[in-house]
Amino acid sequence: MCIGNEDNGDDGIGPYIAKRLKDENLKDFLILDCGTVPENFTSPVKKNSPVNLIIVDATDMGLPPGEIRRIPREMIAKMHISTHNIPISVLISYLESHAKNIIIIGVQPKKMTGSMSEEIKRSCEKLIDLIKNRKFSEIEMLKIEKKK
Repeated sequence: MCIGNEDNGDDGIGPYIAKRLKDENLKDFLILDCGTVPENFTSPVKKNSPVNLIIVDATDMGLPPGEIRRIPREMIAKMHISTHNIPISVLISYLESHAKNIIIIGVQPKKMTGSMSEEIKRSCEKLIDLIKNRKFSEIEMLKIEKKK
């Protein structure tokens, strides 16, 4: 599930990745360009019951632009993830009974206006390669800050 708004600069990460993955004609992949309404794409997930459901979105993680991280479920409610109608945590709660593993991947945006940044496109290409080669476990996990 690739989420984002192509009209908002780097928030277009999801649709960009979806288009590029579709161009690859990958077998055993169902690629969904969810735009800003991922809740409208729950039926294909429920119908296919994937082993791995990968959700890709622009995510403000406080990192340098283009950084890619897997986001632990317990951090989802605390983060600003793209611009959609329902919180991503609600979407995940709904889908968790239909997918064995849900992997949330965030890409740190640089700007949310105009066209997508070239450095963000380069990060997207790296992420596309990791996904198509099923190496998403190699993506660094976003660290949970411990309170002092």
